[in-house]
Amino acid sequence: MDESEAEDFRGLFDRNHSALLAYSVRRLTSYDDALDVVAEVFMVAWRRRADLPVDTTEQRMWLYGVARRVLSNRHRAEIRLSRLHERVVGVALKAVPDQTDADDVSDLASAVEALNKLGYSDREILLLSLWEDLDTGQIAIVMGRSKSNVSVRLHRAKARLRGEFFRQMKETDPGGHVIDRRAHGDVATETTL
Repeated sequence: MDESEAEDFRGLFDRNHSALLAYSVRRLTSYDDALDVVAEVFMVAWRRRADLPVDTTEQRMWLYGVARRVLSNRHRAEIRLSRLHERVVGVALKAVPDQTDADDVSDLASAVEALNKLGYSDREILLLSLWEDLDTGQIAIVMGRSKSNVSVRLHRAKARLRGEFFRQMKETDPGGHVIDRRAHGDVATETTL
C-alpha cells in the first residue's frame, strides 16, 4: 500500500463517517452497535477499495449499500439467535417434569441466561454437541479442528457453562446471605458472606 492510497482512504473515511454513523444510528437501538456497523462498512471498503467508484457521491452510495447489507446480516443473525433461543427454551421446558413449578422454570431461565453469557465459541461447541447431538469427531469436522482439540474445548465449555449456571442460581439477600436455590427439596442453604 502506498501513501497516496492511504491518503485517499482517509479522505473517504473523513467524508463519509458521520453520514454512515447517522444512517446506522437511525436503524439501531444502540450507539455502540451503530459504531460497529460503521467499522465493518469501512473494513469492507478497505478490502474492496479497488471496487470503489471514483466519484465521491457514488462512493457514498456504494458505502450506504454496504451498510444496508451489514445491517441486514445483523438483523438476520439476531432473528436466528432469537429463534434458537426460543427452540432451546421450548426443548428445555419439555424436559422439565412439572412445568408449573416456578423453581424449575426459574432454573431453566438461569440455564438459558448462563448459556447466553458464554462466548460465541463456547456456545457454538455446546450447541453442536447438545442441540445438534454431534459427537466430538463430527464437531471436529464442522469446526475444522482436531478431535482432541474439540474434546478439550467441549470439556472446558461445559465447565464454564456449569460455573455460570451456578452463579445464576445463587442469589444474595439484603442481609448478606447467599441463598442457594439448588437446595435439597424446599430447604434453602444459606451461608453468610
